[in-house]
Parts: sequence; C-alpha cells; structure tokens
Amino acid sequence: MSFDSKETPVEHKSRGSDATSHGDLRMARALWPVLLASVVSLLPFTVFSTYLVPVADEAGSSVAAMGGLRGLGGLTALLVGTALAPLIDRVPRESAAAAGLAVLAVSAALGASGDYVLLAAFCLLVGAGTSVLNPALTAAAADRFGEGKAAGRAATLVTATQSMTAMLAAPLVALPAAFWGWQGDLLAVTVVSGLLACFLLSRRGKPQQTRPDHRAEGRAGYLASFKQLAAIPGVAPLLAVSLLRTAVFMGYLAYLAAFYDARFQLTPELFAFVWTLSGASFFVSNLLTGRITNSPAPRIATERLLAAGLTAALLSVVCFYFTHWLPTALVLTALHAAAHAVVAACVVSLLVRRCGTSRGSALSINAAGMSFGVFVGAALGGAGLGLAGYAGTACVFGALTAVALGAGFLVKRSASPDGAEEVDE
Repeated sequence: MSFDSKETPVEHKSRGSDATSHGDLRMARALWPVLLASVVSLLPFTVFSTYLVPVADEAGSSVAAMGGLRGLGGLTALLVGTALAPLIDRVPRESAAAAGLAVLAVSAALGASGDYVLLAAFCLLVGAGTSVLNPALTAAAADRFGEGKAAGRAATLVTATQSMTAMLAAPLVALPAAFWGWQGDLLAVTVVSGLLACFLLSRRGKPQQTRPDHRAEGRAGYLASFKQLAAIPGVAPLLAVSLLRTAVFMGYLAYLAAFYDARFQLTPELFAFVWTLSGASFFVSNLLTGRITNSPAPRIATERLLAAGLTAALLSVVCFYFTHWLPTALVLTALHAAAHAVVAACVVSLLVRRCGTSRGSALSINAAGMSFGVFVGAALGGAGLGLAGYAGTACVFGALTAVALGAGFLVKRSASPDGAEEVDE
C-alpha cells in the first residue's frame, strides 16, 4: 500500500527485514491511514452494542431481538471473508480497503435511520465490509515494510491498535453521543469512512510499491488458491489455533460479567474496571509481543512463544472459574487476556512471514475463522454453563485451548530447521 514517505522503494526494500530500524512511532507515522481505518472498522458495532437499548427503542423492537441482529454480521463476515479470500491478493490493497470503507459508510448511514429492516441491513453490511477491510489493512501494513520481520511487526501494530480501540471505543463514542446521539455517531462514521476511502483511492497511482508484483506470473485458479495456501507449512494449524483461541477468549468474555456478578457480586459500574483491566492487559501484551517476535535476534522463537501463550491461556482459564477470591480472579483475568494477546500476535506474525505473497488470502481466512470462533465459543461456553455451571464452562474452554495447544505444537514442528519463517523473499 502506498503512503507518504521520503524513502524510495529500493531503500525501503533493502531495510524491510530489519524490524528494529523502524520504531513504533515511525511505523505509526508511515501507517497512519491504515491505523485510522482500523479504528474506524470497529466503531459501527461499538456504537450498536453501546446503545443497544435506545437503538431497540427507536426501532420499536425488543433488546433481545435487536441484539440478535448482531449475529448477522458475524455470519456474513464468515461467508464473505472465506469466499473473497483468494481475491484479496489479486487487487491493490488500496482498492480492497476503500471498498470495505465504502460499505461501512453506507451501512452506518442505513443504521442511523433507526428502522428495524435497515438496522438488519446495517449488521449484514458491517460484517461484509469488515471481512474485506481488516485483512486488507493488515496485509497493507505488512506490504509497506517488505517481506521480513518488519512486515510482521507492522501487521501486529495494526492488531494492537484495534485492541486499544476496543478498550477505549466505548467512552470515545459516548462523549460525542452526548451532543448528537448515537445516530450522530453513525453518521460521523459514514463521513470519516467515505473520506478515508477517497484518500486511499487517490494514493493508488503512486509509484511506491513494496509488495512483489506477480502479475507476469501465472496465477492459481480460485479453488487452487486455497490448496496453494494450505500447502504452506504451518498455515493450517495456525488458522486452527486462531479459530480456537478466538472461541475461548470471546466465549470467556461473553460470560465474564455474569461470573463476576454471581461469584463476587460486582455491580456493572465496578465490573467496568475489570473490563478495562482485561483490555489493557491484551493491548500491552499484544504490542510487546509484536515487538519481541519480530526483532532481528529474538530470544525466543515465535513458535515457542505461541506454545507458551497457549499454555498460560489453558492454565489461567481453568483456574479462573474455580477461584473464590477476588484478587486472584483479577490476576487471572489479566493473565488470561495477556496470554491470548501473545497468541494473537504470534499467529499474525507467522502468517505474514510464512505466507509471503499469499498473506492477504491467509489473513482473510483467518478473519473469517475468528468470526466463526466467536459463535463457537459463545455457544459451547453457554452449553457448558447450562450443564455443569462454571465448572462446565471451565471444562469446555480448557478442552478447546488444549486442542489449540496441540495445533500449536504442529506449528512448531513445521518451522524450518534454521528458523527461517519467511517465504517468497
């Protein structure tokens, strides 16, 4: 993806594998359109979730019925993300990202109407738009810094920004909504998304290009693209790890407030601090892991750190549901979020570095799998809770994490003996 920069393509390519030559702030300055777009991608559903009750009142619907529309977005993201995965690497990143932003702009405008049918369309379109936008942005950030570890660092910087936004978005949307209401928030998303889409399209013709150009080479067919991606060592278990990790963490978060209420009688106001603790732990851990795993000489291999993160996630989620002391529960909450952030950063780094020119497709399928994981985690966690209380939930999430840990060892076994993870250099 092309951005304003004083570097020439040759200079950029020559330094692309040196993650330390690009500090976080320097990367952020180079990637500001990507980072801003990644923030915007989270806002529509954040507004919808934060103001679910007034949205339901405006639409003349129950909260339960309106909340159920949120699932349409996840289902659409799964279907569209999987269907379009082979195409992500066949179009300019700017075009894919601009298309996703345009869909978000239209969806937010429809949602601001408050009509039930248009709100259903809003949920469907947001899911479709983000299924294209998020992998395009992550791949674009990686492309901006070549094929080496700096590419992985740039990709994890996008995910870290999104995790920070998820933590802070509620107060950020609540403050302006005090002046113009939740409809004003959605209309603001429409304006910002539209402007960003136009900006990205205006940058399409710039000569800077760090992504290898394979237009002269024969491209694999649509179905063959999936086979080609599956043939890359470690990709299949990495995608399995990501799906299962998302199922556990999102399922865990779905019942977190209920657990703290039942076990420690925390009010919603006090639970907000628990949510902030979890979000802050995830953000810091994700940011640091991206830096550590993509350093020129990391002290621990990314595959080993992935396994360590999954082990910590397994122990923390099982122990969490059996604790009856609030300080211990808070420590485990922070540890569990940090462990999942480690795994998430490792997965993105390895996908970017191993998949090379197919990274866009891999990230698209990864995003689709994560959307599916959200539903799997909530459904299985609820089943465990209904059958055996929180002990049942612990067993379900522990079993899912154990399977993910097994997939993590397959990722480790697939690593090359000399530790080189990049392809298509």
